[in-house]
Amino acid sequence: MMALENLLVLDASRILAGPFCGQFFADHGAEVIKIETPEGDANRVWPLVVNGASANFFSVNRGKQSLTLNLREPDGRKILHALVRRADVLIHNYLPDTAAKLGVDDATLVALNENLIRVVVGGYGARGALAGKPGYDAMMTGFSGIMSLTGEPDRPPVKPGVSMVDLSTGMLAFAAAMTALYARATGAAKGQRVDLSLMQTAVSQLGFHGMNFLMAGQVDKREGAESNALAPYGRYRAQDGDIMIGAPTPPTWRKLCEAIGAKLLPEDPRYLTNDLRCVNEAALRVDLEKFLVTRTVAAWVEVLDTVGIANAPVLTVDQVLQHPQVLANDMVVETQSSDGRTHRLLGIPFTMSGTPGAVGPAPPELGEHTTAILQRHLGYSDADVAALRGRGVV
Repeated sequence: MMALENLLVLDASRILAGPFCGQFFADHGAEVIKIETPEGDANRVWPLVVNGASANFFSVNRGKQSLTLNLREPDGRKILHALVRRADVLIHNYLPDTAAKLGVDDATLVALNENLIRVVVGGYGARGALAGKPGYDAMMTGFSGIMSLTGEPDRPPVKPGVSMVDLSTGMLAFAAAMTALYARATGAAKGQRVDLSLMQTAVSQLGFHGMNFLMAGQVDKREGAESNALAPYGRYRAQDGDIMIGAPTPPTWRKLCEAIGAKLLPEDPRYLTNDLRCVNEAALRVDLEKFLVTRTVAAWVEVLDTVGIANAPVLTVDQVLQHPQVLANDMVVETQSSDGRTHRLLGIPFTMSGTPGAVGPAPPELGEHTTAILQRHLGYSDADVAALRGRGVV
């Protein structure tokens, strides 16, 4: 048995954050109905598109059923509301005015099902002057200060290389929804609204950089792949690529120098303490790389692992997704779509010993399950569904 069997989740969200939340529910056994307009989630056509399938869409929509529904039509809202009465969770990312027009405002949902968990993913938070402003991952890395901390010190800010705010928000949405479901199960609450936003996620990810300002008024700057507070701690050049090395404490610093054959460096007056190494980081880099460039990354990983120095090769995406350690932990999996094609997808990022998750079918075609959902959940006939199609409702 999977952990979330018998839960019905309505995923009316679009793009990445909300759908990623819905995918976690699907991975753990919930029935997840992805509600899309007849035109479909815009993410279906975002590049890279391979054989008609968007990699963006495939990254966050496996294991779901697709129901097309025109919520601008009264009969479309009627169908949604009938499903809401049966559902445990509804996820959406509509702005407040749009939610009211489409019948997914909170007052309407509570009236239909007081036990429903309503997960609302916003851009800038549910309160304040920007509550009605749309949010996007890249824009939020700028607004939140993350971009100010990303990139080389002498270059303009850059955005992170992955959609970290969107995907992290999806993870938090799943955690928040599960917290609300637990509260419902224990009687602490009935259904409740869960508000989260890209802004709140991004600001929380400032972590110690945010605390540095709150506690000391310090505004941290970009560090590149190094650290302004620890040395050596960053990316260094080897013979055939880059390697991350961390050895800032006195024991690890001496151990590193001995391991790479730089036995005189610990006695250099410029490098006697971590603070001195930080001040002289440019010279330290030159001195370390004189030794590191004599051997390959793989050779140094073996050496440093043997003596217990923190390290990692700087891999490209293709190298990561073929790495034995990644494959051993099922982070690349195979599944099939309804047409029988096999697809490789990213795996589930956590495991459970008693109720393990499982990757379901590949993301559905647009409206693939519309008829089946309307018949199974609401008792519609083939003729009923055909009439709805004719009127542009589904």
